[in-house]
Amino acid sequence: MRLSIILALALSSTLRALAAPVDDWVRTLTQVSESDISSWNPYTQFARATYCAPSQVEGWNCGEPCDAVPGFQLTLAEGDGGGVQYYYVGYWPANNAVVVAHQGTDPFKFQADLTDANILKTNLDPVLFPGVPSDVLVHEGFAHEHAKTAQIILAEVQNLILKHSATEVILVGHSLGAALAELECLYMTLNLPSDIHVKGQTYGTPRVGNPAYASLFDSKVPDFVRINHARDPVPILSGEFLGFSHVQGEIHIVSESASGVGDVAYECPGDDGATDEECTIRTVPNVFVGNLLDHLGPYPGNLYMGTYYCR
Repeated sequence: MRLSIILALALSSTLRALAAPVDDWVRTLTQVSESDISSWNPYTQFARATYCAPSQVEGWNCGEPCDAVPGFQLTLAEGDGGGVQYYYVGYWPANNAVVVAHQGTDPFKFQADLTDANILKTNLDPVLFPGVPSDVLVHEGFAHEHAKTAQIILAEVQNLILKHSATEVILVGHSLGAALAELECLYMTLNLPSDIHVKGQTYGTPRVGNPAYASLFDSKVPDFVRINHARDPVPILSGEFLGFSHVQGEIHIVSESASGVGDVAYECPGDDGATDEECTIRTVPNVFVGNLLDHLGPYPGNLYMGTYYCR
């Protein structure tokens, strides 16, 4: 890595987006209740299941992640884990919701990719994202990856909504899958009827777009959280010095217990401007103090991401 990139990363915590923010999802640092933390378990399990190959999730029989959410009806599972990340779609009767989940990737390779000073930003495809202003820019690689499966997934989601009279669409993912799920939240909001509730819950999400993108996303997708664990460095990438900004919705797990009970997490205000020591931007001001293993977990419930838990 060139010295200029290293210095820029180290100083990135001092840079802030200039765009005017929308109202914060929380205005002050707020500790998350134990009951709310416990309620995340199904979403975490959905995200974990994305690391299982389509043949493993067939019949929703992938091992621990699938067993933890009984009754889920898988209808589409595709991808090769290389050219196209694994993804799946299905109906969750317990919530009368359609769930879409995207696979993550090797965190060590992912961090290297996200610290590349040559990262390019691009406009969102106007066919996929109708009406988005031209000043909204996103990570070119994320946009390209999302476009590979967007229309296939939307068609399946629309089919399941019609079949089950579903009222909600839930997007989940970890790592690269989290970035794809974030884009998918905006995509679904712009392409589904307004009476369909769109909810996003992601884990270890990198920055996806520029400040104009963050402001648009915040205004369109209010029910969105991005959960970060301890000193995971991926959420501080791609750097602010490269023109990227997070959307709002950060929840930062600052400590966890071996049993998964008694985890401590905080909701952090704003997009990228939190000044509280409990928030990622302060806990991990640069990649040199981060711990990439924290990217894998444990998330609440003492849950880790990865293929190890697939049968």
